Amino acid sequence: MAGEKILVVDDDPDIRDVLRITLEAEGYQVQEAGDGEEALRAVRQFSPHLVIVDFVMPRLNGDGVCAALKKDLLLRHLPIIMLTGKGETADKVRGMEAGADDYVVKPFEPKELLVRVRTLMRRTASALDANPLTKLPGNVSIANEIASRIERGEPFAVCYLDLDQFKSLNDQYGFALGDRVISETAKILLKAVESHGELPDFIGHEGGDDFVVITSPSHAEKVCQKIVDDFDAVRATFYQEEDRRRGYIVGRDRQGKRVKVPLVTISIGIVTTENRKIEHVAEVGEIGAELKRYAKSLKGSKYVKERRQDET
Repeated sequence: MAGEKILVVDDDPDIRDVLRITLEAEGYQVQEAGDGEEALRAVRQFSPHLVIVDFVMPRLNGDGVCAALKKDLLLRHLPIIMLTGKGETADKVRGMEAGADDYVVKPFEPKELLVRVRTLMRRTASALDANPLTKLPGNVSIANEIASRIERGEPFAVCYLDLDQFKSLNDQYGFALGDRVISETAKILLKAVESHGELPDFIGHEGGDDFVVITSPSHAEKVCQKIVDDFDAVRATFYQEEDRRRGYIVGRDRQGKRVKVPLVTISIGIVTTENRKIEHVAEVGEIGAELKRYAKSLKGSKYVKERRQDET
């Protein structure tokens, strides 16, 4: 789609010029980087929708750039096209193994490059459905991630997260503060997974104040405890001093009566394959909704884990 941003990474300025001219003629915004390390900095500053990266570069090769981006929970879904020399099959293989989504052989035909760019952009946008506020994958990606783990038959844990009293906070302080709370929650999830999870872990944003973390059964409780601790450490900062001091805000119930609403907390329900076999995505969602409702009935920030076993 015209107007989307593309980062072009190549140590040859002539190649970068050709790429920039070709892409800008189609309406894309183009940022350039001359080596792999510069590329990683540019990704965070420029926030591109796609990266075109040469395989052989000084300081950090293209496969190194791919590997670094795929390790980042926020950037692992960023589509990457690798540029390789003619006939360099080994480079293509290494690039794809490192996480490149497609490759183009130099010298390339501009029309072929544009077709590959448009196709990859369209495919990624359709698959990712990222939330515009947090940039985390949305419902389609969440369902696909759970389905792929079921299909592979590997053990997993799906953590469904929801903020308690978020609507009252949003109503009291406005949408700008509500967006800040959502963004901070996303950062807390990322930090918890990076410190207590593992590389294949997944974080999604269903919308509003609902999130999903997919990890292994052995990491789930550590990740969730970290989320609970970090959220409780910052939740008071969302409120003005008077509300913070008394520990609640004054809101209204559905009948319009004034009520005391506690400060926002986080509830988590953990669905795991530890003690049962799960065969369908809908089954995960049903169990998760039940666990999250139970968690929300308890006071404070907390997580609850399903412990029922399959009947034998």
